[in-house]
Amino acid sequence: MFLSDLLSADAIPALEMTARFAAQRQGILAHNIANLETPNFRPVDASPAEFQRMLGRAIDDRRERGGGLRWRDSREVVHAGGRDPYELRLSPRTPSGNVLFHDRNNRDEVRLMQDLVENAGVFRIATDLLRTRYQLVNNALGERVI
Repeated sequence: MFLSDLLSADAIPALEMTARFAAQRQGILAHNIANLETPNFRPVDASPAEFQRMLGRAIDDRRERGGGLRWRDSREVVHAGGRDPYELRLSPRTPSGNVLFHDRNNRDEVRLMQDLVENAGVFRIATDLLRTRYQLVNNALGERVI
């Protein structure tokens, strides 16, 4: 029980969820880029802003009541089920901000590449911070001075 409490404290749950969101979104963005020239293909995406709002509400709720991070499903981010409380599944939607081309594809190559790079950066930062947090926990459990 002590270890699970230790790993659900601080920023670890939020960083873990951010890394999971970014990892799944990276697959969606890569799929969009791979099918860019496919006729009638409509790219999909999960909104980072919606994920951030959902995570922010969960963090605010945790600050008020204490305990672990409990989050509610949104339109695009839902619990994947199972025993892991931070396991999530994305339900991407078709963004409507692009121009619809004659082949019914609403692609925007530059925007897709920008989203891919930004998302990779979010994943890298979240995993680097998560690694640092786990090292701190490991050092504390091993009674090592940093």
